[in-house]
Amino acid sequence: MIPEREMTDQEALSQAETICRTLREDDDGVRREVLAHAGNRWSLGILHALGVYGTMRHAEIKRQMTGVTQRMLTKTLRSMERDGLVVRREFGQSPPRVEYELTPLGMGLLIRMSPIWTWVVENVEDFRKARRIFDSQGDKKPAWQIPTSTSLGSEASD
Repeated sequence: MIPEREMTDQEALSQAETICRTLREDDDGVRREVLAHAGNRWSLGILHALGVYGTMRHAEIKRQMTGVTQRMLTKTLRSMERDGLVVRREFGQSPPRVEYELTPLGMGLLIRMSPIWTWVVENVEDFRKARRIFDSQGDKKPAWQIPTSTSLGSEASD
């Protein structure tokens, strides 16, 4: 068995560019819409809750996600169900009982997001420092945003 070697940063960027090209060629928007789950606060929270706790009811998921409204949770679950990330099971009972569970696709997304979450946690102090520096500048614009004056005389002679 040949041991896998780690990709260099340049190889990873090249692979990412190839993937991005396929997103631009995506005529029906499915790839972009599904990719939006990876950057959506509520989708990620649902993935995490179902991944950690397993099958859950709507109210149980809501308790795990501080700040989510009933409407937003329902809308996000429906979108994730449509994309095959979660499965919704209805039980013919009164009162109605519904449970949600990750699909293999949902678990795959969760597993791939975990290294990103780890990276964020590992670098949180660097993010805080960058924010403090940025916020301490007040209204001062960064150097790259300050227009440079050009001599009109040199432009006129061109």
